[in-house]
Amino acid sequence: MKNLKAILSLILLTGTFAGCTVYQIDSKDTTQDFYTPKKSIDEVQYLEKVEQPSVEIGEVMVTTERRQNLEDVLPKLKQEAAILGGDIITDVKVNSGGAWKSAKLEKLLGNAYIRCQYSAKVLVLK
Repeated sequence: MKNLKAILSLILLTGTFAGCTVYQIDSKDTTQDFYTPKKSIDEVQYLEKVEQPSVEIGEVMVTTERRQNLEDVLPKLKQEAAILGGDIITDVKVNSGGAWKSAKLEKLLGNAYIRCQYSAKVLVLK
């Protein structure tokens, strides 16, 4: 009986930690035109200021459960933009959501940070 309880506890603990995600990635189309997806995120540029003629085709969002800097999140933004067929991501914004309640266990696990959502506009060159 002790072995059964130990096994069930291990399965529950494993399921709890396996269900945790670091990133949630989403996108929103702002056009009904179809653009061929890119084969690599290397085909998507990140530009703070766009000077070439372009058209906005969507927005990409990445929500993270941990404190991440832009360099960590940028590949995820570019990946989603590549799926939309974008050439450029720009106008990156960070929105810090509500803080999780700081429990001692959460601090030990490292998940007691503020949730942040990064968003960027997706553009295609004309």
